[in-house]
Amino acid sequence: MEARAISKYIRISPIKLKPVVDLVRGKDLKEALTILKFTPGKGSEIVEKVVKSAAANAENNFDMNPDDLYVAEVYANKGPTMKRWRAIARGRASKILKRTSHVGVTLREKGKES
Repeated sequence: MEARAISKYIRISPIKLKPVVDLVRGKDLKEALTILKFTPGKGSEIVEKVVKSAAANAENNFDMNPDDLYVAEVYANKGPTMKRWRAIARGRASKILKRTSHVGVTLREKGKES
């Protein structure tokens, strides 16, 4: 049994999210939330919100015990890129790429692999 939560089209680059995601992969739920709470940066707040959502899904939808949960899978994949431009010297244009991410978290109970 597993509980999932996915947040899509987040306006932050996946390159900035991946180090934060690597910190919590495989950790217990409480330990992961503590790590995310004290990690600086916008990326940790986003991942923390998704982990809390997955924990709420596990507790409310699947009647799982929050003390037995651990972060089985977590990812920060690339989403669509918004393309903008900015005027530069000599009448030319410069690209501005506004990258987005999809963050997903899967929680499982310890000892119950399926």
